[in-house]
Amino acid sequence: MLSPAVSQAKEQIIYPDLPLAIYREIATHLMQVNGVQTLLIPQDSKSFDYQQSQIKALVIQYHGKFKPQIEAILNFYASRYGAYQRHDSNS
Repeated sequence: MLSPAVSQAKEQIIYPDLPLAIYREIATHLMQVNGVQTLLIPQDSKSFDYQQSQIKALVIQYHGKFKPQIEAILNFYASRYGAYQRHDSNS
């Protein structure tokens, strides 16, 4: 884990309708970057829908100096699976 004194970014990444396996692949790919931590947030919908992703969001935490690498990975998957939504989770 990174030192609390080190500036970190924390974001939620959402690819609508993305399958669980691909979310796991993205999380694993991101964790190959030094110091990146990921967490998959399960879907909290009350009703089951085959068309809805099993994952609500991917939370990533990383040191700001690795942002270009994070961007490259996220954009790689966006080019294959469509645009993603990004939400700041620092608060």
